[in-house]
Amino acid sequence: MRILVLFLVFVMLASLFSGLFFLYKDKSGSDRMVKALTVRIAIAITIFLILMGSYYFGYIPEQGL
Repeated sequence: MRILVLFLVFVMLASLFSGLFFLYKDKSGSDRMVKALTVRIAIAITIFLILMGSYYFGYIPEQGL
């Protein structure tokens, strides 16, 4: 589970930096930046849902402070 979440975080960061790259280098007015940032948002929501589901099904235990 930890490897999956870390992989998705890495993919999300790659999508974020590709959006930044397209923002500065793509002067033709294409929508590649918008698509890259949309992918980043979708991955962030997926990570959130995976973490919530993992907590609900007991893959992430409750830990007190």
